[in-house]
This record gives sequence, structure tokens and C-alpha cells, in this order.
Amino acid sequence: MGIDVSKIDTFDNTLAKIDQEKIFKEMAALESGAIANFDEHRMVGHYWLRNPAIAPSSDLKTAISGIWNTLDRFVYAVHSGDIRGQSGNFKNVLCIGIGGSALGPQLACKALCRGPLNKMTLSFIDNTDPDGIDSTLAQLNEKLGETLVIVTSKSGTTPETRNGTLEVEYAYKRSGLTFSRHAVAITCEDSKLDWQAKREGWLKRFPMWDWVGGRTSIASIVGLLPMALQGIDYKKFLDGMRDIDSLTRVHEKTNPALLLAVAWYATTNGKGEKAMVILPYKDRLDLFSKFLQQLIMESLGKKLDRNGNEVEQGLTVYGNKGSTDQHAYVQQLRDGINNFFATFIEVLSDCSGVSSFIEEDITTGDYLEGFFLGTRRALYENGRGSITITIDKIDAYHLGVLIALYERTVSFYASIININAYHQPGVEAGKKAANAILQLQKSILQYLRNNPKQFFSVENIAQSLKSDDMETIFKLLEHLASNCRVQCLKGTHFFQNVYQFSN
Repeated sequence: MGIDVSKIDTFDNTLAKIDQEKIFKEMAALESGAIANFDEHRMVGHYWLRNPAIAPSSDLKTAISGIWNTLDRFVYAVHSGDIRGQSGNFKNVLCIGIGGSALGPQLACKALCRGPLNKMTLSFIDNTDPDGIDSTLAQLNEKLGETLVIVTSKSGTTPETRNGTLEVEYAYKRSGLTFSRHAVAITCEDSKLDWQAKREGWLKRFPMWDWVGGRTSIASIVGLLPMALQGIDYKKFLDGMRDIDSLTRVHEKTNPALLLAVAWYATTNGKGEKAMVILPYKDRLDLFSKFLQQLIMESLGKKLDRNGNEVEQGLTVYGNKGSTDQHAYVQQLRDGINNFFATFIEVLSDCSGVSSFIEEDITTGDYLEGFFLGTRRALYENGRGSITITIDKIDAYHLGVLIALYERTVSFYASIININAYHQPGVEAGKKAANAILQLQKSILQYLRNNPKQFFSVENIAQSLKSDDMETIFKLLEHLASNCRVQCLKGTHFFQNVYQFSN
């Protein structure tokens, strides 16, 4: 693996100002088991998942090592047919989760799947969108009896995952199948989901640990189980993570995670003033930018620093893949507002076979490399900085290297800008706000239900509910009317619409 920061012009001056001793001291404390998520008083131990020997207690070492053996036995039983569905051997896997519980497995599936060589076919439900759920279930409609369902939720109360699970349970029931005979839970011990799986006799319950955040859970059973079921060598993936962890512990200025963190700081003035555009020149990495969006933005997007000062930190991440990007937004990157820096992911090996020549001495892979080098040069010539990460090929080992590199870089950068990368108060605030809106909707429906055969305006309903949030009431009523749950008579202006409960 190579890291090229030569096109970040202020890199050397910035490196000289960084307190490297502080970064490495804080990193060592994190890996030793210091409390890092202060909101929940938890350790942060995703580094232990690929190297149990560094875990801070013998119990943790045993638990992590033991889960690999449990995983291997379960996957062997599924592949051999010892564990099977009601209609035969399991051929498909449906993963239900959201955020890190879905993005990690999705990235691994896209990057490492080899088509007909896969042991099983994966699909995902990662949202509470009925259209998306229906589309996924339609593809599995005749195959549910041969589909293993993995439900992943720490608490078992995550609304999107709970909703998706209920929809899938209904689908199994409609098909005359028993959901529990096809279901696996990945959750914390004694969670609501854990008790449900135990009570209903699901096939297996795998543990999630509260010291592993969703965005760093790909090295846990969350990512390893879907990988193993597809036939991906998850141990090679862990080897790649473990090797880059060792390399990024070295207190040297050539440390690749330190290079990246300093480059981020140099090009954004340590304040997120520029966005990071991820440009992987490989189709199989087209989900990498989405994966990094969560890892980086959820970790670094914080209102307060660790001293309680209001800093509004963060680093915006977006991207797709090269050379597709050159036909999308590279025009703006080259000639428009200079509010970004690019990160190119270069993969040296074109494919697993031999590429055909499409013209004399030129393959499609040569074109891809040419577009990468040309775009990088064109950006730099116009004063746009970039970082290049080069890896040999895309396989389980090198995907592990890439992900672990960014995990360490996030920790280093958070230390430099003095924020806590391991809590997410903004996410919880959004969940609370959503719950309040759903409670308001229940009140609206109850009010209309209690007053049948009458039409009410938004203002009438707001006054009756003693709410001054007329905009939200209007939006909820429009959604309910569009789904035939209330009847709407439209006025000349949308606030003159009136609504009635639909039986």
C-alpha cells in the first residue's frame, strides 16, 4: 500500500506543528481500554476484534476468539445443509439492519463477491421505506423457505430494523412459513431482540458488544457472518486490518494514518473547510464513499470539543467512482468552486484474468489508469489538492487494509482537533424528534377517529390538540391522505384543505 500526499502543498508545514506525542498517547490509551464514549461510559474496542491479544482482559480475549469458532461451526452447518430452511438448504441471505449494521456487509458484498463463486446470495433491507422493502421481498418471494434472515440491532429497538423485521415476519406468515426457523439475531445480550429470539426459538443468537460502534462493526460478527456465508475468507480480511493496525502504531512520520490525518488537517485548516471527495478507480469500491461517509461524518461531526467549547467540527465526504465521476461532477472539481480535496484510490491489478487489447498495446484497464492520472494532474494544475492511496488489488486482505487505515485516521484526526469521535449525540436528537412527530400523528388520527363524519382544517386540528406546529400537522395529514388513511377535500389554498378519518 502507498500513500501520496505530495499534492497537498501545505502538508510539510502542518506536520511540523502537530503534537504527535499527544496523538499516539491517546491512541494507546484507547486500545488499552480507556473510557472513550463518555456519554455511555463505554470503552471503544474495535481494534481488539482483529487482534484479541491486545484486549484489556482475559474475558474479552476469550470472547473474541471464541466467536470465530462459533461462526465457523454455524456457517459450516448452513453450507452443509445441517441447518436448513423449511423449503430446503439455505441459498440466500437477507440482512436486516441500518447504518453500520448494513453498510459494512454491503461494502464487503459488493467489493468481494465473485458472482457464481459465491456460496450464497445476499440482499438487504436497510431502511423503513415500504417500496424498498417490497422490492427486496418480491425478489425473494418464491425463495423465502431457502432464505436465512440475519437481524442486526444492538438494542432490538432501532425503528428501521424493527420495522423491516416485522414486514419480513408478515411475508413468511403469508407464505405459510415459520419465520423463527429461518432467523438469526445479532444483538447485545438481554436486549429486546435477544429475548425475542430466545423466546421464539430462532436458529442462532450471536453477540454484539457495547464497546463496538456500528460504524466500526465490520470486523465483528456483524460483517464477518455475511462474509463467511458468501464464502469470503474473513480471516484474510482480519489479517489485513491487523497488519495495518501494527503499521499505524509506529511513531514515525511515514505512518500512513498519520499522513492522512495531517493531510486532512492541512487542506481543511483543521475546521472541515473543504469536503473530501472519494474517487476509487474500481467498480467494486463504489460503496466505499458511502461507507466512509458514515465512518468519518458520524465520528467527526460534533458541536462541542472535549473541553466543552462550541466548535462545530466535521468533514464532509462524498464520491462515486472513477471514471464515472468524470462524466458527473469532475467538471466542477476542475473549474468550479475550490471547496474540496480529492482522495484517489488506485488499484494496480486490473482484474483476476487477462485483459483484452482494445487497441494496440492498450487495455480497458490502461484507460482507467489513464483517466485516474489525467484527472489528478488536471486538478493539481488548477490548484486543487489531492491524496492518492495505492493498493495492489481488491481482495479480502486489501479491503481490510483500507478500512482499518481509515478507522485509525479518524482517531488520529479527532485527537488533533480535540473532539470525541466515539459518541453521536446528534443521532439521538434526531431519533427523539422523530418519535415526537410520530406521537403527534397518533394524536391527529385519534382526534379524527373520535369525530367521525366530520371534516377539519389544519387550524381546527392544531387548536384541538393545543399544538402550534401547524406545518408538521399539515405535512402529516398530506402523507396520511396520500396513503388513503384520511380523506382530504382540497381547498383553493393548501391550508384550506379539510380532512376526515377514513374507515
